[in-house]
Parts: sequence; C-alpha cells; structure tokens
Amino acid sequence: MSLQHKVDEIQQKLLEYKFDGWLIYNFRGTNQFASKILEMSSGKLSSRRYFYFIPAKGVPQKLVHSIEQYDLDHLPGEKTIYNQWKTLHEGLRKLLSGSKNICMEYSPNNDIPYLSKVDAGTIEFIRTFGVNIISSGDIVQYFEARWNDEQYNNAQDTAKILLKTIDKAFSFIGDNLRSDKKVTEYDVQQLIMSEFATHNLVTYAPANCSVNGNGANPHYDPSSEQSSEIKKGDYVLIDWWAKKKKLGSVYADFTWVGYAGTEIPKKYQEVFDIVKGSRDAAVDYLKKEFAAGRKVRGCDVDDVTRKFIEDRGYGKYFVHRTGHNIGEEVHGNGTHIDNFETMDVREIIPETCFSIEPGIYLPGEFGIRLEIDVYISKNKDVILLGDKYQKEIVKIEC
Repeated sequence: MSLQHKVDEIQQKLLEYKFDGWLIYNFRGTNQFASKILEMSSGKLSSRRYFYFIPAKGVPQKLVHSIEQYDLDHLPGEKTIYNQWKTLHEGLRKLLSGSKNICMEYSPNNDIPYLSKVDAGTIEFIRTFGVNIISSGDIVQYFEARWNDEQYNNAQDTAKILLKTIDKAFSFIGDNLRSDKKVTEYDVQQLIMSEFATHNLVTYAPANCSVNGNGANPHYDPSSEQSSEIKKGDYVLIDWWAKKKKLGSVYADFTWVGYAGTEIPKKYQEVFDIVKGSRDAAVDYLKKEFAAGRKVRGCDVDDVTRKFIEDRGYGKYFVHRTGHNIGEEVHGNGTHIDNFETMDVREIIPETCFSIEPGIYLPGEFGIRLEIDVYISKNKDVILLGDKYQKEIVKIEC
C-alpha cells in the first residue's frame, strides 16, 4: 500500500468516526504506532519531536525540527519547520486551526496501557490549542493490527505445526513414564523448542510446561535450574507459541492440558468442563453478535467468559483477562479481550486475531487454561486458527 493510499484510507476512517483529524506525535520512539504507521526508517537517529496531522479532509501537515527537517519527506503533505519552542507553538496552532475533535494515542485514565503512548504533558499542551482529544484506540487498529492475507496464511500454517507439536509433547511424556525414565517440565519444553527449530519457527520466550501446583501460576516458567519432575497421576499444562522465521510473520498461541493416567479425577474433569464451557461461550457470543451486525468490544467478550465461570462458583480463581490481541508480537496492540485487568472498550475489527484463554487456578493443586486463537475475517466470520482445538483432557498413557 502506498503512503498516499494509506492516508486516503485514514481520512475515510476519520470521517466514519467523526474526527476532524488525527495528530500523530512521536519523540525518540516513544510512540511505536507512529513509527509503524508512518513507516519511519528503523535505526535512524531521531532526537526531536515531530507531528504529522492528517485532517479528515484536506492536505496532511508535517511539523519537524530544523535539524531533522527531512525525516517526514517520504510522507504526503505540507511541511512546517520549527526550532525554538515559540515556533513549535506557532506550528501546532497552524496544524490544528479549524479542528475541534482530534484523536491521538491516548487512553483516558490509562485504561489501556498498550495504547497510551502520548505523555500527559503533551496531551495538556495540545489541549491549550482549544481542541478536544479523543482516543485513537479504534481507528489505530486498522493501520497497525490488521493481518494481510499472507500473514493469515502463515499463521494457519504455524498453528497446524504447533498442534502437531503438542501431540508429540504428550506422547514424549507418556513414552518416558512407560519406560520408567525421568521426565521433567524442562525436558518437555526443550522438546517443543527443538520442534520449533526443525520447522523454522521462532518465539520471544520458551514454551511453558507446568505440573500440578505449578499450573496454578499462569506465568510459571520452567528452566534447567528450576523444573519439576512429571510422574504418573500428575496434571500437566502446556502453553506454547511461535511464528515463522520471516519478516512480518504473526504468532499462533495455544494452551492445552493433560493428565498422566487414564482415570481422570472428578475435580479435574469438573474444572476442565467449566473452562471449556466458558471458552466456547465466548466463541458462540462472537458468532452471534457478528452475524447480527452488532459492534463487539473486547470487554463484552470478557464479560461472557467471566460470568460463565462466576456462575459456577470459581470466579475468584479466574485471575487474568480472557485474551490478548495477536500480531507480530504474541501480545499485540489491537483489542484485548479484557474487562478485568483493564476496561478495553475498543471495537474488535475485521482482519484481526486474538486469543480466548479463560483459566481456573487452584493454588497448590492445579491450573486449567484452554487457549484458542480467533481470527475475524474481512466479512466478520469467526475463524479458529489450526485444524483442531481441545475438547477433552488429554489422557497420557503411562
């Protein structure tokens, strides 16, 4: 997409959301949205503030420091140069003249930390020019969080590899237990990482295998120095994520659970069924709402999963949000499925992906989390990544 075409699309969205313009601000890389959307050169020294104002109608305006006056020359629009603070003020007054409601990367009360990239002082400063600043939370996703067709296809390929990997991981545990060989969480982690290397996948952090009470710690991380042995009759949770080793690739991210034995304990089965029910309730809700043409927010989906678990008496053991946006980073910057840790009122838009991963964590006993990845197509179809998802506890024959 050319930059002029991108600006044209942004202006269409500004009109749709009834904004007078979008003021994109950056200082020393603090606004990663600005760097990506404006396609700034990576590694280039950029030590002064710059502003790029895209009006809903009309010609974009650039405001750049005199010693870095060429930095935005690749973008369409007119340029104003400042160096003194007085000329900065004059330049902003020119950019914002005639505008009343503009959007910036700002989150009221810092409700969504992923989005809050413009500091409070700058927000206060911009307000002195008589404009009302609204969060760019919905609109920024269209130009930062959407997947293209290649990314979607890569993610589906990765998801299928990951799901074959989990079969190997559980089989690896069973083979060792049947042979009376010691097997640890770390051993399982390393097997998964070996599979990633074989299939040319990368990840920002190693996979997680948690046994029994360790699974009650949602971000438990086994290592060569700290790792529990897996024995017959143990509960096993595996969380693993990766993406293709290529520019622009996006993640797939899953969590499954198993039991080292064939007779599943009643409590383990009960908790599994509740978590599975809450996960499936979220998917059903998404399908129903999108089919009806209604707007769906991240907080709304979180409410559905949380209510399902709360109604069954386990609400206090569900200690994190329902899911996160997925992109080139496993925790992306689009809408999160959250009305617990934050109040994510952003709309879930087409061509974005996110996890649904409710969990129940019983301290000292076990934790169950079931994670799937949901992609919303251009036509607002609800699509799961991969060719299967967990419907039953994996029975590890030992």
